[in-house]
Amino acid sequence: MLYLSRRVDFSAMHSYRVSDWSEEKNRTVFGLCSNPSGHGHDYQLEVMVKGDLVQKSGIVVNTTDIKRIVGGFVQRELDGKFLNKELSYFQQNIPTTENLVLYLWKSIAPQLEDCELHRLRLHENPFLFSEKGEGNMVSLTRKYHFSAAHRLHSDQLTEEENIHLFGKCNNAYGHGHNYYLEVSVKGEPDPISGMVINISSLDETVESVVLYKFDHKHFNLDTEEFVALNPTSENVTKVMYDLLKPYIPNLYKIGLWETEKNYFEYMG
Repeated sequence: MLYLSRRVDFSAMHSYRVSDWSEEKNRTVFGLCSNPSGHGHDYQLEVMVKGDLVQKSGIVVNTTDIKRIVGGFVQRELDGKFLNKELSYFQQNIPTTENLVLYLWKSIAPQLEDCELHRLRLHENPFLFSEKGEGNMVSLTRKYHFSAAHRLHSDQLTEEENIHLFGKCNNAYGHGHNYYLEVSVKGEPDPISGMVINISSLDETVESVVLYKFDHKHFNLDTEEFVALNPTSENVTKVMYDLLKPYIPNLYKIGLWETEKNYFEYMG
């Protein structure tokens, strides 16, 4: 089995509102997204398909066919549209990122030829995306930034072993990074709100439990979690998962970008 992906971009606008709710409740649950006039995004849709290699051609499926099928559907149905007003599906279902990726899956999967849909990942903006694979679950990932310093040093290694293993990262004063933390939750979208989790609540939890503790701090010197634990990004990722799990029951995984080239992930 081989997997390949193609990206399709489109722009659309929407509003998050439940007509039976008061204006105050809509604002409380959906925040700025509750504006009845709507707001918009430049979406990026990553389409991953799977299939067997065709020996004669050396490909699974022509990616231009993916572009034709998926891109054609997106241009006809979504691109440049006010989703709530122009699509009957979103007159019944709030066009959250989670519901939108579900709609795309149901619409695209039956149209594919010579391959199967494996995964859809829909980026609403650089700090939020939703993902749908096989099964009923949808994941939502929120991205956060924080700055911190650390020194990579293990008390279980000799000075020479630490220098050999960690190099300049073993500098006695430490060094720093602009970290990007990805918090992913997973579940079925709520039938009323269309959300897997309330994003405002998620933001408040991550801010109070993780970012307040680690942002603009030196892991080794300023945090209790790393007094006796080497603050490698592997350990940082696991510690953050363990800190957040009691507050986020449907937590799926934690991803940590230490740099643009180094990424770490922990799924519990």
